[in-house]
Amino acid sequence: MAGHSKWANIKHRKGAQDKKRAKQFTRAIKEITVAVKEGGGPDPEANPTLRNAIANAKGVNMPKDTIERAIKKASGTDADNYETVTFEGYGPNGIAFFIECTTDNTNRTVASVRSIFTKNGGSLGTNGSLEFLFDRKGVFTIERGKIEMTLEELELELIEGGAEDFEESDDFITIYTDFVDFGKMSETLEKLNIEVKNSELQRIPTNTNELNIEDGKKIMSLVDKFEEDDDVQNVFHTLEITDELAEALDEED
Repeated sequence: MAGHSKWANIKHRKGAQDKKRAKQFTRAIKEITVAVKEGGGPDPEANPTLRNAIANAKGVNMPKDTIERAIKKASGTDADNYETVTFEGYGPNGIAFFIECTTDNTNRTVASVRSIFTKNGGSLGTNGSLEFLFDRKGVFTIERGKIEMTLEELELELIEGGAEDFEESDDFITIYTDFVDFGKMSETLEKLNIEVKNSELQRIPTNTNELNIEDGKKIMSLVDKFEEDDDVQNVFHTLEITDELAEALDEED
């Protein structure tokens, strides 16, 4: 899986350093709402999509009562009507972007995404034009300190559940599956009583482009601008996050 390692590292970094809790909560509530409406209702026992959404909400420390209110509202007649839309385009220096949004106003979202591209030296492309540059993968993050079995035993169990690749850091283990095995891996982790810090379908770049530090910073600034938009759920790109770029970004925080 070329290019996934540095991408995962920057995702962890951003997740650890993101202080905009309100935005994290907004995204989690949208995920819960869509899961209830499209995934099979408000009962997490019967709705695996909702179980994943609840786990992700807990992963950003959303209080239990806030989660329960979000589920209740999503089940009511006054629930927000969200739809998922995606955008593809290029940033500066040929870096490809794939952006996933959840919105109640598609026209507003299209205008916002196009404006961010245009104002930052990029261009919005047509849907489907860049999708081939990314592989859709299930990505599960679990905490090493909460695993009772050895890593070797864990990997054997998870391979049975569809794991294709693993990535280890001091605090986390990240598991990658084909997107069709996302549900299978969720069930495997549940059976093993392993708490999931975060689980989602990501678009992993098949190849990445390395830029110098200054140009790399400009791309990550563009990523930040997209992520600040309330309609944007996920931003994927083909920039190679080198150790040098990661260090330079850390120094700015």
